[in-house]
Amino acid sequence: MKIAVASCGLGHVSRGIETWARDTAVALAGRGVDVTLFAGGPVGLGDDTVRVPVVVLRGLRRFEVRTQRLAHLSPGVAWRWGLKDGYGWEQFAFWLRLRNHLRRGSFDILHVQDPMLAAWCRCWRTRGWLRTREILAHGTEEPATFLAAFPRVQHLAPWHLQETLAALHRAGDTRPRPQWTAMPNFVDTAMFMPAGSAAVQLAARVALGIQSGTPTIGCVAAVKRDHKRIDHLIGEFARFAKTAAGRNAQLVIAGARQPDSDGLVAQAQNAAPGQVQIRFDVARADMPTLYRAFDVFVLPSVFEMMPIALLEALASGVPAYVHHHPVLTWILGAPGSGEGWAPGGRVLDMAAAGTLAEALADVTPDRLRETAITARQHAEAEFSQQAVIGQYLQYYRGVVAALK
Repeated sequence: MKIAVASCGLGHVSRGIETWARDTAVALAGRGVDVTLFAGGPVGLGDDTVRVPVVVLRGLRRFEVRTQRLAHLSPGVAWRWGLKDGYGWEQFAFWLRLRNHLRRGSFDILHVQDPMLAAWCRCWRTRGWLRTREILAHGTEEPATFLAAFPRVQHLAPWHLQETLAALHRAGDTRPRPQWTAMPNFVDTAMFMPAGSAAVQLAARVALGIQSGTPTIGCVAAVKRDHKRIDHLIGEFARFAKTAAGRNAQLVIAGARQPDSDGLVAQAQNAAPGQVQIRFDVARADMPTLYRAFDVFVLPSVFEMMPIALLEALASGVPAYVHHHPVLTWILGAPGSGEGWAPGGRVLDMAAAGTLAEALADVTPDRLRETAITARQHAEAEFSQQAVIGQYLQYYRGVVAALK
């Protein structure tokens, strides 16, 4: 097998999609797979013992002025080709370079989470211009009607697969899709590990400028209101900070800067002065230290595809607080969709005002210690590289075998 893993934002954007592409290529190379990583900028792989060929395809970047101008000037019908915004134009420019590498390199499979890269590959393949088979790892909330055209879709959780098929059936599309599957993202449990001792956690907190013994709440997500609901998190933390349990607490938010990030920084400064840190674009190598400083991880969004940051927190032995959405409860190992404690943390109604603040005030040190252990165990069993990458390989073999 000859595999291409690609991400147009890798090298200049910090999101789960980019993390997935880099980690997948490294994991496959570690299993002896012939894999090449295509990125939009320079990539640091971290482990020098794993050799992954990296091809940097420089082009448009989604937030650049020229890219935004292209998106603004695009005709109304441009959305049909994915050219509705800066991200769409970035993918298209990246594809114009990627297609020639796929053709010359005789790649069997292109595995991506950028949806329009998969769409352009399918377009070229169905016209006979390319032999590479695309696999879309669906992490960007595309509608069922968009996914219906792809013969191979990796849904990131069983719920997503079931819901997409149900939506298509309701629309009258009952075609069998034998190469659709549900396989999760994974986490490097050798990189993301619990602090293991008070001294290690203290060192992590010193690096962040947090005093010893201070309750520390963490969140790793794009710093924006829409979807990630960072404004809600700040508001709930401000409520918690007014209680006896939260008087000295710290909230640390780490993520990529977004257009509305400055407003959230101002909100944090006004809501809980001196108790909120917002760190932008933390280096990948520094992320394990960041998680080890946390007592609790909070994901304030009410819907997710498969957040890698949540897996990293669990692997780091940090209990997580999440909304009672089926995907998030499944990640935490909860037996159902109800609220309460699970192996990976606590499930609650994140949309209700005051619920998170109350939950943070109620937690006990004994409960945190117990859940830290079960969170790590759950991550190792279900979402470690060892548990997941074998599923990828088996899936690839099935795709290649179908070509013969």
